[in-house]
Amino acid sequence: MNKKNFVIDTNVLLHDPNAITQFHNSNIIIPLLVLEELDAMKKRPNELGQNARSVIRSLAKLISEGTGDNLTEGILIPNGSFIRIEMEYKKDLQTNFSLAEKKNQIILAAYLLQERGKEIVFVSKDFASRVKAEALGIEVCDYKKEKTSYNNIYHGYRQIEISSKEIESLLKTGKLETSIDFNPNEFCQLTAPTGEKTLALYDGKRKRLETMTDSIAPVWGIQPLNIEQRCALELLLRDDINLVTLVGPAGTGKTLLALAAGLYKVFDQSLYSRILVTRPIVPLGKDIGYLPGSKEDKLSHWMQPIYDNLNVLCDSLGDEPNETLKWILASHKIEMEAVAYIRGRSLPKMYMIIDEAQNLTPHDIKTIISRAGKNTKLILTGDPSQIDNPYLDADSNGLTVAVEKFKNQNIAGHVLLTTTERSELAALAADLL
Repeated sequence: MNKKNFVIDTNVLLHDPNAITQFHNSNIIIPLLVLEELDAMKKRPNELGQNARSVIRSLAKLISEGTGDNLTEGILIPNGSFIRIEMEYKKDLQTNFSLAEKKNQIILAAYLLQERGKEIVFVSKDFASRVKAEALGIEVCDYKKEKTSYNNIYHGYRQIEISSKEIESLLKTGKLETSIDFNPNEFCQLTAPTGEKTLALYDGKRKRLETMTDSIAPVWGIQPLNIEQRCALELLLRDDINLVTLVGPAGTGKTLLALAAGLYKVFDQSLYSRILVTRPIVPLGKDIGYLPGSKEDKLSHWMQPIYDNLNVLCDSLGDEPNETLKWILASHKIEMEAVAYIRGRSLPKMYMIIDEAQNLTPHDIKTIISRAGKNTKLILTGDPSQIDNPYLDADSNGLTVAVEKFKNQNIAGHVLLTTTERSELAALAADLL
Protein backbone atom coordinates (compact mmCIF):
# COMPACT_ATOMS: atom_id res chain seq x y z
CA MET A 1 0.00 0.00 0.00
CA ASN A 2 1.39 3.42 -1.02
CA LYS A 3 2.03 5.87 1.75
CA LYS A 4 0.15 9.17 1.71
CA ASN A 5 2.17 12.30 0.98
CA PHE A 6 1.44 15.12 3.43
CA VAL A 7 2.88 18.59 2.85
CA ILE A 8 2.88 20.38 6.20
CA ASP A 9 2.30 24.14 6.51
CA THR A 10 4.15 26.26 9.09
CA ASN A 11 1.04 27.03 11.10
CA VAL A 12 0.42 23.32 11.77
CA LEU A 13 3.80 22.97 13.46
CA LEU A 14 3.30 26.20 15.43
CA HIS A 15 -0.08 24.91 16.56
CA ASP A 16 1.37 21.56 17.67
CA PRO A 17 5.19 21.22 17.71
CA ASN A 18 4.72 17.44 17.87
CA ALA A 19 2.37 17.33 14.87
CA ILE A 20 4.81 15.31 12.76
CA THR A 21 4.53 12.32 15.07
CA GLN A 22 0.75 12.23 14.51
CA PHE A 23 1.14 11.17 10.86
CA HIS A 24 1.82 7.42 10.98
CA ASN A 25 3.21 5.37 8.09
CA SER A 26 3.17 8.39 5.78
CA ASN A 27 5.51 10.54 3.75
CA ILE A 28 5.82 13.85 5.55
CA ILE A 29 7.14 16.66 3.37
CA ILE A 30 8.26 19.95 4.90
CA PRO A 31 9.03 22.70 2.37
CA LEU A 32 12.32 24.48 3.01
CA LEU A 33 10.29 27.69 3.27
CA VAL A 34 8.61 26.30 6.39
CA LEU A 35 12.00 25.89 8.06
CA GLU A 36 12.87 29.46 7.06
CA GLU A 37 9.67 30.77 8.65
CA LEU A 38 10.34 28.79 11.83
CA ASP A 39 13.92 30.07 11.93
CA ALA A 40 12.69 33.66 11.57
CA MET A 41 10.19 33.19 14.42
CA LYS A 42 12.40 31.36 16.92
CA LYS A 43 13.84 34.56 18.45
CA ARG A 44 10.46 36.08 19.21
CA PRO A 45 9.84 36.50 22.98
CA ASN A 46 6.26 35.23 22.78
CA GLU A 47 4.26 32.02 22.39
CA LEU A 48 4.98 31.74 18.65
CA GLY A 49 8.71 32.05 19.34
CA GLN A 50 8.50 29.37 22.02
CA ASN A 51 6.59 27.05 19.70
CA ALA A 52 9.01 27.65 16.82
CA ARG A 53 11.91 26.63 19.08
CA SER A 54 9.96 23.57 20.22
CA VAL A 55 9.39 22.51 16.60
CA ILE A 56 13.09 22.85 15.77
CA ARG A 57 14.03 20.80 18.85
CA SER A 58 11.42 18.15 17.95
CA LEU A 59 12.78 17.91 14.40
CA ALA A 60 16.33 17.56 15.69
CA LYS A 61 15.23 14.79 18.06
CA LEU A 62 13.38 12.92 15.30
CA ILE A 63 16.43 13.13 13.05
CA SER A 64 18.67 11.75 15.81
CA GLU A 65 16.25 8.87 16.43
CA GLY A 66 15.54 8.19 12.75
CA THR A 67 17.24 6.12 10.06
CA GLY A 68 18.75 7.83 7.03
CA ASP A 69 21.58 10.03 5.80
CA ASN A 70 19.95 13.42 5.41
CA LEU A 71 16.61 15.21 5.44
CA THR A 72 16.60 16.13 1.77
CA GLU A 73 16.56 12.45 0.81
CA GLY A 74 14.32 11.38 3.67
CA ILE A 75 14.66 9.87 7.12
CA LEU A 76 12.57 7.03 8.55
CA ILE A 77 11.30 8.07 11.99
CA PRO A 78 10.09 5.73 14.79
CA ASN A 79 6.36 5.98 13.93
CA GLY A 80 6.96 4.43 10.49
CA SER A 81 6.84 7.65 8.49
CA PHE A 82 9.42 9.17 6.18
CA ILE A 83 10.17 12.84 6.73
CA ARG A 84 12.03 14.98 4.23
CA ILE A 85 12.66 18.58 3.28
CA GLU A 86 11.45 19.79 -0.13
CA MET A 87 13.90 22.35 -1.51
CA GLU A 88 11.94 23.54 -4.56
CA TYR A 89 8.63 25.17 -5.41
CA LYS A 90 6.85 26.02 -8.67
CA LYS A 91 8.21 29.40 -9.80
CA ASP A 92 6.58 29.95 -13.17
CA LEU A 93 2.90 29.27 -12.48
CA GLN A 94 0.39 31.78 -13.83
CA THR A 95 -1.83 32.52 -10.85
CA ASN A 96 -3.78 35.37 -9.29
CA PHE A 97 -1.96 35.31 -5.95
CA SER A 98 1.49 36.72 -5.28
CA LEU A 99 4.42 34.35 -5.80
CA ALA A 100 6.62 36.54 -3.60
CA GLU A 101 4.86 35.60 -0.34
CA LYS A 102 6.35 32.65 1.52
CA LYS A 103 2.95 31.22 2.49
CA ASN A 104 2.08 31.04 -1.21
CA GLN A 105 5.46 29.52 -2.05
CA ILE A 106 4.71 26.74 0.45
CA ILE A 107 1.52 25.97 -1.49
CA LEU A 108 3.54 26.01 -4.73
CA ALA A 109 5.95 23.46 -3.27
CA ALA A 110 2.98 21.13 -2.86
CA TYR A 111 1.83 21.99 -6.39
CA LEU A 112 5.23 21.13 -7.86
CA LEU A 113 5.20 17.71 -6.19
CA GLN A 114 1.72 17.04 -7.51
CA GLU A 115 2.80 18.16 -10.99
CA ARG A 116 5.55 15.53 -10.80
CA GLY A 117 2.98 12.80 -10.31
CA LYS A 118 2.68 12.49 -6.53
CA GLU A 119 -0.70 12.40 -4.77
CA ILE A 120 -0.40 15.27 -2.32
CA VAL A 121 -2.44 16.32 0.72
CA PHE A 122 -1.70 19.88 1.84
CA VAL A 123 -2.19 20.24 5.61
CA SER A 124 -2.77 23.78 6.89
CA LYS A 125 -4.65 25.53 9.65
CA ASP A 126 -4.97 28.66 7.54
CA PHE A 127 -8.32 28.78 5.74
CA ALA A 128 -7.09 31.13 2.99
CA SER A 129 -4.12 28.87 2.23
CA ARG A 130 -6.38 25.83 2.00
CA VAL A 131 -8.68 27.68 -0.42
CA LYS A 132 -5.72 28.68 -2.64
CA ALA A 133 -4.32 25.16 -2.67
CA GLU A 134 -7.71 23.68 -3.46
CA ALA A 135 -8.08 26.14 -6.35
CA LEU A 136 -4.87 24.67 -7.77
CA GLY A 137 -6.34 21.18 -7.63
CA ILE A 138 -4.48 20.08 -4.50
CA GLU A 139 -6.26 17.98 -1.89
CA VAL A 140 -6.33 19.88 1.40
CA CYS A 141 -7.18 19.23 5.03
CA ASP A 142 -7.11 20.99 8.37
CA TYR A 143 -4.98 19.61 11.20
CA LYS A 144 -7.54 18.31 13.66
CA LYS A 145 -5.69 16.22 16.23
CA GLU A 146 -6.73 18.49 19.09
CA LYS A 147 -10.09 19.77 17.95
CA THR A 148 -13.58 19.70 19.41
CA SER A 149 -16.83 21.45 18.62
CA TYR A 150 -17.23 24.73 20.48
CA ASN A 151 -20.93 24.77 19.53
CA ASN A 152 -21.33 21.54 21.49
CA ILE A 153 -18.98 22.42 24.33
CA TYR A 154 -19.67 20.97 27.77
CA HIS A 155 -21.65 23.49 29.85
CA GLY A 156 -20.88 22.22 33.34
CA TYR A 157 -24.45 23.05 34.32
CA ARG A 158 -27.88 21.74 33.37
CA GLN A 159 -31.52 21.77 34.43
CA ILE A 160 -33.38 18.53 35.17
CA GLU A 161 -36.87 17.69 36.44
CA ILE A 162 -37.08 14.99 39.11
CA SER A 163 -39.92 13.59 41.20
CA SER A 164 -41.26 15.37 44.27
CA LYS A 165 -40.17 12.39 46.37
CA GLU A 166 -36.58 12.65 45.11
CA ILE A 167 -36.32 16.37 45.70
CA GLU A 168 -37.85 15.96 49.16
CA SER A 169 -35.21 13.35 49.99
CA LEU A 170 -32.43 15.57 48.63
CA LEU A 171 -33.58 18.58 50.63
CA LYS A 172 -33.91 16.47 53.79
CA THR A 173 -30.62 14.56 53.65
CA GLY A 174 -28.52 16.86 51.45
CA LYS A 175 -27.66 14.00 49.07
CA LEU A 176 -29.31 11.90 46.39
CA GLU A 177 -28.17 8.73 44.65
CA THR A 178 -28.96 8.98 40.93
CA SER A 179 -28.71 6.89 37.78
CA ILE A 180 -28.40 10.01 35.60
CA ASP A 181 -25.06 10.21 33.83
CA PHE A 182 -23.29 13.29 35.22
CA ASN A 183 -19.71 14.43 34.88
CA PRO A 184 -17.72 14.97 38.11
CA ASN A 185 -18.38 18.41 39.61
CA GLU A 186 -21.27 19.11 37.24
CA PHE A 187 -23.97 21.45 38.54
CA CYS A 188 -27.68 20.87 38.20
CA GLN A 189 -30.80 22.92 38.87
CA LEU A 190 -33.33 20.30 40.00
CA THR A 191 -37.04 21.03 39.73
CA ALA A 192 -40.01 18.98 40.97
CA PRO A 193 -43.42 18.96 39.24
CA THR A 194 -44.75 20.86 42.26
CA GLY A 195 -42.34 23.73 41.54
CA GLU A 196 -39.78 23.06 44.27
CA LYS A 197 -36.22 23.81 43.19
CA THR A 198 -32.73 23.26 44.50
CA LEU A 199 -29.19 23.61 43.19
CA ALA A 200 -27.00 20.52 43.40
CA LEU A 201 -23.45 19.44 42.56
CA TYR A 202 -22.51 15.93 41.42
CA ASP A 203 -19.81 14.29 43.54
CA GLY A 204 -17.89 12.08 41.12
CA LYS A 205 -16.17 10.11 43.87
CA ARG A 206 -19.34 9.28 45.84
CA LYS A 207 -21.47 9.05 42.67
CA ARG A 208 -24.26 11.23 44.05
CA LEU A 209 -25.83 14.68 43.93
CA GLU A 210 -25.27 16.98 46.89
CA THR A 211 -27.25 20.14 47.63
CA MET A 212 -25.81 23.63 47.44
CA THR A 213 -27.12 26.91 48.75
CA ASP A 214 -28.27 29.35 46.06
CA SER A 215 -26.61 32.24 47.87
CA ILE A 216 -23.12 32.65 49.32
CA ALA A 217 -21.37 35.22 51.48
CA PRO A 218 -19.59 37.96 49.49
CA VAL A 219 -16.02 37.08 48.50
CA TRP A 220 -13.88 40.21 48.61
CA GLY A 221 -17.03 42.25 48.16
CA ILE A 222 -18.27 40.20 45.21
CA GLN A 223 -21.63 38.42 45.32
CA PRO A 224 -22.73 36.10 42.49
CA LEU A 225 -25.41 37.76 40.37
CA ASN A 226 -26.77 34.59 38.74
CA ILE A 227 -26.73 30.81 39.07
CA GLU A 228 -23.81 30.43 36.65
CA GLN A 229 -21.64 32.80 38.71
CA ARG A 230 -22.69 30.97 41.88
CA CYS A 231 -21.51 27.69 40.33
CA ALA A 232 -18.25 29.24 39.13
CA LEU A 233 -17.49 30.63 42.60
CA GLU A 234 -18.16 27.20 44.13
CA LEU A 235 -15.46 25.67 41.92
CA LEU A 236 -13.05 28.53 42.58
CA LEU A 237 -13.39 28.17 46.36
CA ARG A 238 -13.22 24.36 46.49
CA ASP A 239 -9.79 23.19 47.66
CA ASP A 240 -10.17 19.71 46.14
CA ILE A 241 -10.56 21.06 42.60
CA ASN A 242 -7.19 21.88 41.03
CA LEU A 243 -8.30 22.95 37.55
CA VAL A 244 -11.19 25.30 36.79
CA THR A 245 -12.21 26.38 33.29
CA LEU A 246 -14.52 29.38 32.88
CA VAL A 247 -15.79 30.13 29.38
CA GLY A 248 -18.04 32.96 28.34
CA PRO A 249 -18.31 36.34 26.57
CA ALA A 250 -17.03 39.64 27.93
CA GLY A 251 -18.84 40.87 31.02
CA THR A 252 -19.88 37.48 32.40
CA GLY A 253 -17.50 37.85 35.35
CA LYS A 254 -14.92 35.17 34.57
CA THR A 255 -11.76 37.09 35.50
CA LEU A 256 -13.39 39.11 38.28
CA LEU A 257 -14.64 35.98 40.07
CA ALA A 258 -11.29 34.23 39.62
CA LEU A 259 -9.41 37.19 41.10
CA ALA A 260 -11.86 37.59 44.01
CA ALA A 261 -11.51 33.92 44.95
CA GLY A 262 -7.73 34.14 44.58
CA LEU A 263 -7.46 37.15 46.88
CA TYR A 264 -9.60 35.34 49.45
CA LYS A 265 -7.53 32.16 49.27
CA VAL A 266 -4.18 33.97 49.44
CA PHE A 267 -4.81 36.90 51.78
CA ASP A 268 -7.61 35.60 54.02
CA GLN A 269 -6.89 31.87 54.20
CA SER A 270 -3.16 31.80 53.31
CA LEU A 271 -3.84 28.58 51.41
CA TYR A 272 -1.59 29.60 48.49
CA SER A 273 1.66 31.53 48.61
CA ARG A 274 0.64 34.00 45.91
CA ILE A 275 -1.50 34.66 42.87
CA LEU A 276 0.09 34.37 39.43
CA VAL A 277 -1.88 36.05 36.64
CA THR A 278 -0.78 35.54 33.07
CA ARG A 279 -2.11 36.29 29.61
CA PRO A 280 -0.84 35.17 26.20
CA ILE A 281 0.83 37.93 24.19
CA VAL A 282 -1.04 37.81 20.89
CA PRO A 283 -1.02 41.44 19.73
CA LEU A 284 -3.37 42.85 17.12
CA GLY A 285 -0.62 45.27 16.15
CA LYS A 286 3.05 45.24 17.09
CA ASP A 287 4.42 42.81 19.63
CA ILE A 288 5.04 43.63 23.30
CA GLY A 289 8.74 44.14 22.52
CA TYR A 290 7.90 47.38 20.75
CA LEU A 291 6.35 48.90 23.87
CA PRO A 292 8.56 51.31 25.85
CA GLY A 293 10.34 50.54 29.11
CA SER A 294 11.38 47.43 31.02
CA LYS A 295 9.60 44.08 30.91
CA GLU A 296 7.50 45.19 33.89
CA ASP A 297 6.58 48.43 32.11
CA LYS A 298 5.61 46.52 28.97
CA LEU A 299 3.50 44.05 30.93
CA SER A 300 1.68 46.82 32.80
CA HIS A 301 0.11 47.83 29.48
CA TRP A 302 -0.72 44.24 28.57
CA MET A 303 -2.13 43.46 32.02
CA GLN A 304 -4.30 46.57 32.30
CA PRO A 305 -7.55 44.52 32.25
CA ILE A 306 -6.30 42.70 35.36
CA TYR A 307 -5.60 46.00 37.12
CA ASP A 308 -9.09 47.15 36.13
CA ASN A 309 -10.60 44.09 37.82
CA LEU A 310 -8.46 44.65 40.92
CA ASN A 311 -9.78 48.21 41.09
CA VAL A 312 -13.36 46.92 40.93
CA LEU A 313 -12.67 44.49 43.78
CA CYS A 314 -11.03 47.13 45.93
CA ASP A 315 -13.89 49.57 45.26
CA SER A 316 -16.42 46.91 46.28
CA LEU A 317 -14.80 46.67 49.73
CA GLY A 318 -15.71 50.27 50.45
CA ASP A 319 -13.14 51.99 52.67
CA GLU A 320 -10.09 53.55 50.98
CA PRO A 321 -9.95 51.38 47.83
CA ASN A 322 -6.73 53.03 46.61
CA GLU A 323 -4.95 52.12 49.84
CA THR A 324 -6.25 48.55 49.59
CA LEU A 325 -4.87 48.25 46.06
CA LYS A 326 -1.50 49.64 47.14
CA TRP A 327 -1.42 47.16 50.03
CA ILE A 328 -2.17 44.22 47.66
CA LEU A 329 0.54 45.22 45.20
CA ALA A 330 3.08 46.00 47.94
CA SER A 331 2.58 42.56 49.49
CA HIS A 332 4.28 40.92 46.46
CA LYS A 333 1.65 38.19 46.72
CA ILE A 334 0.27 38.91 43.29
CA GLU A 335 2.53 38.40 40.29
CA MET A 336 1.76 39.21 36.66
CA GLU A 337 3.66 37.51 33.89
CA ALA A 338 3.43 36.77 30.18
CA VAL A 339 2.76 33.13 29.34
CA ALA A 340 6.03 32.89 27.41
CA TYR A 341 8.03 33.55 30.60
CA ILE A 342 6.49 30.84 32.80
CA ARG A 343 7.72 27.90 30.73
CA GLY A 344 10.42 25.99 32.53
CA ARG A 345 9.32 27.24 35.94
CA SER A 346 8.05 25.00 38.72
CA LEU A 347 5.04 26.63 40.35
CA PRO A 348 4.06 25.02 43.69
CA LYS A 349 1.38 26.34 46.07
CA MET A 350 0.17 29.00 43.65
CA TYR A 351 -3.22 30.25 42.59
CA MET A 352 -2.73 30.63 38.82
CA ILE A 353 -5.09 32.51 36.52
CA ILE A 354 -4.54 32.12 32.78
CA ASP A 355 -6.66 34.89 31.25
CA GLU A 356 -7.61 34.96 27.54
CA ALA A 357 -6.69 31.28 27.35
CA GLN A 358 -8.54 30.92 24.03
CA ASN A 359 -5.45 32.41 22.37
CA LEU A 360 -3.32 29.42 23.44
CA THR A 361 -2.83 26.21 21.50
CA PRO A 362 -3.51 22.80 23.09
CA HIS A 363 0.28 22.38 23.25
CA ASP A 364 0.58 25.67 25.15
CA ILE A 365 -2.12 24.62 27.60
CA LYS A 366 -0.38 21.28 28.17
CA THR A 367 2.90 23.09 28.83
CA ILE A 368 1.27 25.45 31.34
CA ILE A 369 -0.65 22.77 33.22
CA SER A 370 2.51 20.67 33.45
CA ARG A 371 4.15 23.62 35.28
CA ALA A 372 1.63 23.38 38.12
CA GLY A 373 3.39 22.12 41.22
CA LYS A 374 2.05 20.56 44.39
CA ASN A 375 -0.95 22.36 45.95
CA THR A 376 -1.36 24.68 42.95
CA LYS A 377 -4.78 25.64 41.62
CA LEU A 378 -5.08 26.61 37.95
CA ILE A 379 -7.91 28.67 36.45
CA LEU A 380 -8.33 29.06 32.68
CA THR A 381 -10.65 31.83 31.52
CA GLY A 382 -11.58 33.00 28.04
CA ASP A 383 -14.04 33.35 25.19
CA PRO A 384 -13.39 31.00 22.23
CA SER A 385 -15.59 33.17 20.02
CA GLN A 386 -13.05 36.00 20.35
CA ILE A 387 -9.66 34.71 19.17
CA ASP A 388 -6.71 36.91 18.16
CA ASN A 389 -4.29 34.07 17.39
CA PRO A 390 -4.31 33.65 13.57
CA TYR A 391 -3.55 29.93 13.85
CA LEU A 392 -6.54 29.04 16.06
CA ASP A 393 -10.31 28.94 15.87
CA ALA A 394 -13.18 28.31 18.29
CA ASP A 395 -12.79 24.54 17.93
CA SER A 396 -9.01 24.10 17.97
CA ASN A 397 -7.85 26.48 20.71
CA GLY A 398 -6.40 25.13 23.95
CA LEU A 399 -9.22 26.35 26.19
CA THR A 400 -11.97 24.54 24.26
CA VAL A 401 -9.86 21.37 24.10
CA ALA A 402 -9.05 21.54 27.84
CA VAL A 403 -12.75 21.80 28.74
CA GLU A 404 -13.53 18.59 26.85
CA LYS A 405 -10.41 16.69 27.93
CA PHE A 406 -10.88 17.35 31.66
CA LYS A 407 -14.66 17.13 32.00
CA ASN A 408 -14.50 13.56 33.36
CA GLN A 409 -11.83 14.29 36.00
CA ASN A 410 -12.66 14.58 39.70
CA ILE A 411 -10.08 17.33 40.26
CA ALA A 412 -11.46 19.56 37.48
CA GLY A 413 -14.59 21.65 37.06
CA HIS A 414 -16.11 23.84 34.37
CA VAL A 415 -18.84 26.43 33.92
CA LEU A 416 -20.03 28.06 30.71
CA LEU A 417 -21.18 31.57 31.65
CA THR A 418 -23.74 33.08 29.28
CA THR A 419 -25.24 36.05 31.12
CA THR A 420 -23.47 39.41 30.79
CA GLU A 421 -23.60 41.30 34.10
CA ARG A 422 -21.21 44.16 33.29
CA SER A 423 -23.98 46.58 32.27
CA GLU A 424 -27.22 46.73 30.32
CA LEU A 425 -25.29 48.17 27.37
CA ALA A 426 -22.68 45.37 27.49
CA ALA A 427 -25.47 42.76 27.62
CA LEU A 428 -27.16 44.32 24.61
CA ALA A 429 -23.87 44.40 22.70
CA ALA A 430 -23.32 40.70 23.42
CA ASP A 431 -26.78 39.87 22.07
CA LEU A 432 -27.00 42.25 19.13
CA LEU A 433 -23.49 42.52 17.69
